[in-house]
Amino acid sequence: MYRSLISISWNAAADNLNFLLQWFKRFPQYKGRDFYIIGESYAGHYVPQLSQAIVRHNLKNVEVINLKGYMVGNALTDNFHDHLGLFEFMWSVGMISDETFKQLNVFCDFQSFIHASGQCDKVLDIAAEEIGDIDMYSIFTPPCTANFNRFSRLLKIKKKVGLIKRAYDPCTEAHSTIYFNIPEVQNALHVHRKNSSSKWVTCSDEVSENWKDSPISVLDIYRELIPLGLHIWIFSGDTDAVIPVTSTRYSIDALNLSTTSPWRAWYDDGQVGGWTQEYNGLTFVTVRGAGHEVPLHKPKQALTLFKSYLSASPMPTLKQVSDL
Repeated sequence: MYRSLISISWNAAADNLNFLLQWFKRFPQYKGRDFYIIGESYAGHYVPQLSQAIVRHNLKNVEVINLKGYMVGNALTDNFHDHLGLFEFMWSVGMISDETFKQLNVFCDFQSFIHASGQCDKVLDIAAEEIGDIDMYSIFTPPCTANFNRFSRLLKIKKKVGLIKRAYDPCTEAHSTIYFNIPEVQNALHVHRKNSSSKWVTCSDEVSENWKDSPISVLDIYRELIPLGLHIWIFSGDTDAVIPVTSTRYSIDALNLSTTSPWRAWYDDGQVGGWTQEYNGLTFVTVRGAGHEVPLHKPKQALTLFKSYLSASPMPTLKQVSDL
């Protein structure tokens, strides 16, 4: 029986582990197969926590899950480094002023993303005003506006193409908000509407304001799991301003891992797909031009990334691409 409310990510890890154990009982033909976990954004917490739960469960040597590794993208990892990298990224691409950048580093230092101080909130409001109406998940593509919605509909009418070739839709959040508020959808999801908010919203302020126990960091989990030889990769779309590439690089640097293969470009169809660096126990990959959800923005490059990860191969070099 599942808990009625998943209140903290540690509970989520325990529930996800329980789900996996029950799933393998129902589908025993998959027991013993190589098992990988992949996620993005707040999965930067969920995925390492679930991996840790599986590793500790396997110590009992009962119903062992053959966990081989995990991969996370644009992942929330450590409050301090996530903030440090975010402020630096916004400043470096010209989104905020020098003065606001300085104030963010003073008043929001070591602050939680979810529960900032009053002073930090004020500076964040100034930063938001300076940034303007852009898509923080993909800073170089148009944001969701009424005009974009109309333009998007016209494109769909005039140009019939496969899903894989469609441009990034910045209005996905707006579409999902409408969808998840349809009574039939909520009934299908077993939502008890009498006991919940009248309207479902993404990234609810009500939830955020009452969520007090999100761990400030999962770096200690990396320190526990890396020596075990798990196949751990982190990837980052480099046009995301929510969990930007700079945040991830600061978090990786805090692990003090030795480099086994230095920073270099990787290639897809003869073009630079991004950059990569291999460490002792961890590989970092950036995807050029991708936003927060890499496969949504750059599906072909994401496929190359996933193939390399699952085959335990380095990201392709220019020579490898040229020889194909």
